[in-house]
Formats: sequence, structure tokens, C-alpha cells
Amino acid sequence: MENVRATSRPALWLMFSIILVALNLRPSMAAVGPLLSAIRGDIPLSFSLASLLTMLPVMAMGLAMFFGLSVSQRLGEQRTVVLSLLIISLATVSRLFLDSAAELILSAVLAGIGIALIQALMPALIKSRFSENVSLCMGLYVTSIMGGAAIAASFAPLVMTRTGSWRVGLAIWAVLALVALLFWCMQRERMPAQPAQAQRNGSFFGNSRAWLLAIFFGLGTASYTCVLAWLAPYYVEKGWSEQNAGLLLGFLTAMEVLSGLLTPAIANRSRDRRVVLVVLLVLIMAGFCGLILSPQHLTLLWPCLLGLGIGGLFPMSLIVCLDHLDNPQRAGGLTAFVQGIGYLIAGLSPLIAGLIRDQLGSFEWAWWSLTGVMALMILMVLRFDPRHYAKHIC
Repeated sequence: MENVRATSRPALWLMFSIILVALNLRPSMAAVGPLLSAIRGDIPLSFSLASLLTMLPVMAMGLAMFFGLSVSQRLGEQRTVVLSLLIISLATVSRLFLDSAAELILSAVLAGIGIALIQALMPALIKSRFSENVSLCMGLYVTSIMGGAAIAASFAPLVMTRTGSWRVGLAIWAVLALVALLFWCMQRERMPAQPAQAQRNGSFFGNSRAWLLAIFFGLGTASYTCVLAWLAPYYVEKGWSEQNAGLLLGFLTAMEVLSGLLTPAIANRSRDRRVVLVVLLVLIMAGFCGLILSPQHLTLLWPCLLGLGIGGLFPMSLIVCLDHLDNPQRAGGLTAFVQGIGYLIAGLSPLIAGLIRDQLGSFEWAWWSLTGVMALMILMVLRFDPRHYAKHIC
């Protein structure tokens, strides 16, 4: 796919379509947490079993990353996105008819596969189409992902209240997928698709830097998936209503959106991203400490700090990956590997937190554990010196 100027009309249509597609990559998971109490009242679920609603789709995303690029090379990226949106919409609307925990979990896994197919190809697409504005466009793309989570977390409880059904609160987001599908098909007419091609990207399994990037992405995303799964239930246990807890999660994800827009723009001034990454990790640590030590005071501050940190860390982790390679296809292969391994790591965090809650009766130790993980990541950041990228991955 040839590079286009970011200000041209076809490019703007493409970027707008990418934003709409990205909005669909989290509602299937983000809507669950605020509605979990109602779901557990209808379908027997322990906290450990409920964690599978976030864990398994994230794990499916990780596994699907490894064949996502192959699928897009065979079908072409345009048809791959269409297929992915259809899978997401089918998985989401199926929740209207669910009667068991197994069916609910299966719908989450199916949605995770559709999400992964899109996430595997988007970094390479952005790097090839918007090579002069990679950081900005990646920021918009990742911010839109978190924006979809904010919308779902905030409005799913309201939909449930208005309709009297948590199933509708989970299934209504299929409409968003259909809107994205419509606009994606419209932009196909304005910009010719790149012919499907089988390009050998090589394997990154034997590269130590690729593993470092994957572990870094996975640990950072673990904080996101754990907060997504358990922040709202944590505050419901503190006496909050489901709607208010959902709005708090929506506020946190709104801060993620803000940080996702601003952080890449700030970091774009220098190819050395280490200072920005350390600041983001410190913000996350402060947010978790606030949740533990003073959850009922300065209530908006802690989600604000978490949102600003997590929201910036997600795009910056992918941008650092793209920094390592100039070739879009190779860079796309690296980000697919990093996300594949990373999501497998991140998928474990909701389960571990759910087990901690079942065994110890509180989420506090889960927040403490994530605080320690963020401290470890600060040490990892020190190795991301751009002067040495070429010798680590070629």
C-alpha cells in the first residue's frame, strides 16, 4: 500500500475509518466489569471464573496475533478488517441469547479473535500509509481503542437500567461494529487496496530484544486488563452503585484517551522515549497506591493518574517497537510478535487478581503486585536507548 499524504482527502477518510474500527476493539471486554454484579446475579460466577471474561479474549488476542498477519497477507488488509468486524459484531450480538457462563465466555473468545486480526495488521498499515506521521496516527489509533472502552464502560450500565437487561447492555455494541463496517467499505472506494501478498517477515522468537519488548508490552498491558476487569467491581464492593462504578471506569478510560493523544505528540520531539516512559510508569504506581491507601478519598485522582499513565504507556510501547525497524512489513511483524506474546502475559493478570480476591477477600494485594511490576518496568526502560536499536534488531 503506497504512502499517502496525511492531509489528503483519501488519507483523512482512511484515518477516520481506522478510528471507527479501533472504537470496536474493547467494548466487548469493557462493558463486562460494570455489569458484573448483575451478570453474577443471573449466571453463577465466582470472581475467578468471571476473570475469564477478560482473560480468555486477551489470551485469544495473543494467540491470534501469530496468524493475523498471515491472514491479512492472504486476504488483503481491506477484506481482513471486514472479516474481523463481522466476527466482533456476531460475537457481541450473540450475547442477547446467552444463558450460561460457558456461552458468555465463548462469545468473549470469539470477539478476541476478531480484535486480534485487526490489531495485528494496523501498525504495519499505519507505518506504510502515514510514514511521516507514525507517532500521531498511532496515538489516534490507540486512543480510539481506549475511547471505545470508555464509551462502553460509561453507557453499558445506563443501557441496562433503561432496558432492564444486562444482555442488552453487552450486545448493543454490535451497532458500533456495523457503523465501522459501513465506513470502512466506503473508504475502500476512495483508496485502492494493496494487493494481497505473501511477504516473509522472518521470525522474532530467537531475538532477545523482541522478547524484551514483548515482556514490556505484556506487563504494561497487564495493568490495563486488570483495571478494566476489576476497578468497577472493586468500587461496587466499597458500596458504590454499578452505574457510578461504571462511570468511574469511564472517567479512567477518558483520561487514557487524553493521555493517548498527548503523550505520543510530546514524545515525538525526540526518538529517545525513556523519560516519557518513566513518567508514565510513575503515574501508574501512584494511582495504584492511591487505590490501596485511600480509595474513598480523592476518588477521581487515582483513576486520573492510572488513566494518564496507562493511556500513554499503551501507544508508547508500540511506538518504541516501530522505532526499531524502518521497513513497514518487518516493523508490522515485530509489533505482531510483541502483541502476541504481550497479550498472553497480560491475559493472566485478571485471573491472578480474581484468585487473589477469592483467597484473600480483597483486591488490594492485586494492586500492590501491579505496583511492583511497574517498578520492574522502570528498570527495563533503561535499555531502550535508540542509539543501539540497529544492533538489536535488523
